[in-house]
Amino acid sequence: MVDELAKLAESLHPEQGTLQTAIDTLFLHRWQGQTEPAHGLQQPALCVVAQGRKIVTLADQTYTYDPNHYLLVSVDLPTVGKVIEGPYLGVRLDLPPRLINEVMSRTNSDGEIKVPDQPGLGVSPLTPALTGALIRLLRLLETPYDIPVLAPLIQHEIVYHLLNGPQGDRLRRMARPDSTGVIGAIRWLRDNFAEPLRIEQIARQFNMSSSGLHHQFKAVTAMSPLQYQKQLRLQEARRLLLSEVADAASVSYQVGYNSPSQFSREYSRLFGHPPQRDIARLRGFAVSLS
Repeated sequence: MVDELAKLAESLHPEQGTLQTAIDTLFLHRWQGQTEPAHGLQQPALCVVAQGRKIVTLADQTYTYDPNHYLLVSVDLPTVGKVIEGPYLGVRLDLPPRLINEVMSRTNSDGEIKVPDQPGLGVSPLTPALTGALIRLLRLLETPYDIPVLAPLIQHEIVYHLLNGPQGDRLRRMARPDSTGVIGAIRWLRDNFAEPLRIEQIARQFNMSSSGLHHQFKAVTAMSPLQYQKQLRLQEARRLLLSEVADAASVSYQVGYNSPSQFSREYSRLFGHPPQRDIARLRGFAVSLS
């Protein structure tokens, strides 16, 4: 079945790069060989390799997945992805909390969570049920008039299989729209990363102690709130520098830094080059792929 998925993905996306499909939460990725490490904020998603092999690094933890395994991300996480074996064909289905909650409400699968304080992503064996549902979802791209009616049904089926699989607790806990607890704190920090970090205030806002927030935050994201904030600030700065005509100093203030020199040091530490050199390198790499 994975061979069928690979042939379908290849026919639907013959060019190298990333394609957002007519199903707005469905993306296809294609690369001829190994890729540069790609930093990004990974949203909740199901990631499947139809051909090749890929690694994703979260803080100091590395996860490998291939045509026999899927990666499930259940909360926004700053990660580094790299294709380590090509040719590579990948399928990504974003999983908004609304979608998860719709399935949970219909299946009574919001019961007790047995595995607390686990990382917000994990790798599990890919099942025939998941593969078959993904194939049917991709086939809808060949008949676009069927997408509005059938795509939501197949997406619900995929979520149903995930909730009943080995990572069901991870998905169930992260998708709850609670305004309290560590998931609420992660979402707040994601949306307000440029603000000064006041742990006591954030902990109080989400009905946690400061020590409890630190412990649970690190269990889920593999990093402290300060490290998470720093990653988000630097990744947004890189995006702004790539997409706008702006100097590093002004961007550093925009993402929350008070010192351009500190920004430059931390940027170099994360991305391996100071801002100007890094952006010039990335733009040159983009031109070489076009």
